Amino acid sequence: MSATINDLQDNEDVQVTDEAADETIIPPIQYDISSYGADYDVEGIVRRLERGDILIPPFQRNYVWTQKDASRFIESLLLGLPVPGIFLAREPDSNKLLVLDGQQRLKTLQFFYDGFFNPQEESKKQQVFRLINVQPKFEGLTYATLEEQDRLKLNDSLIHATIIKQESPQDDNDTSVYYIFDRLNSTGRRLTPQEIRTAIDHGTLIDLIKTLNEYENWRKIYGKKNTRLKDQELILRFLALYFDGNNYERPMNEFLNKFSSKHKQADDQFLSESHRLFTNTIDVIWQSIGKQAFRPISTINAAAFDSVMVGLARRISKGPVEDYAKVKIAYDELLAEPEYIKLISQSTSDESNVTSRLNKAIDKFDGI
Repeated sequence: MSATINDLQDNEDVQVTDEAADETIIPPIQYDISSYGADYDVEGIVRRLERGDILIPPFQRNYVWTQKDASRFIESLLLGLPVPGIFLAREPDSNKLLVLDGQQRLKTLQFFYDGFFNPQEESKKQQVFRLINVQPKFEGLTYATLEEQDRLKLNDSLIHATIIKQESPQDDNDTSVYYIFDRLNSTGRRLTPQEIRTAIDHGTLIDLIKTLNEYENWRKIYGKKNTRLKDQELILRFLALYFDGNNYERPMNEFLNKFSSKHKQADDQFLSESHRLFTNTIDVIWQSIGKQAFRPISTINAAAFDSVMVGLARRISKGPVEDYAKVKIAYDELLAEPEYIKLISQSTSDESNVTSRLNKAIDKFDGI
């Protein structure tokens, strides 16, 4: 039996029913990817990280190495031993390099040069990064206390990078990076699609989604923040289907990838309109339906969420909604339709089903 809102423990995520999330379909696209190798000296890499020329994507699974792991990596460089290379993707707009694989190694270098091991900004915790469990010659040393010859050796050590760029298709905004990132980060706890989007599509749209995810009435409806960013993905899904639903093609994840990439650096007008649409719609949902919104049964249903949100947002775009009782009646009538229940329960990512459920919701709320 699925957990209800009140049954959830503090460490549990709100459950979301989303059939599209389990799709393993990969779009029938053939990518033309060019790549080349480059050797960067360690000191140069650290400087590039500090300047932001090399970007380590921010996602939930942060730095996980222990100080012993990190020390052994530094020791390997000091001893002149080979270390694994890294994968980078060059961003076409900024020309900066995004880290696809190798963040643990790169963060380790940055921490060692800065002098503190995995500092936690929120707690202001500062632990001096001293090498441990290494050869006696290096035991207990920091970057600053290394002998000069060893420090120079570390500075000049080379890290091999494979740098990739999508050559074609040219009209889908480098979506191949999503799949490369997914495959390179498939060990351990697999990243969710939204974690990957947050990593590779960092920009104004992702920043807006993070802001909207803090919105009070959304938090009242959804519940505690999802540790795997499912709540943020739902916001993206609403915006994508509202603005670009007429161009929807299965699979849902690829549709969201393209929208996220296309609007990666959205302008102020788009961001302002998106903010207004989401918050106004959520406000009406909270006032008229409350915590049970988007839950045909006990869990949030992603297909019910996207259709109800788009349908009501279309109505709100025509003018304010003041009669919350009528919204509740329209909502209940929609969820009482067997055909609508089927559309949000089966084959929910099929093009015909997406179009049908959006149209049903648009028609239902249009009359209030």
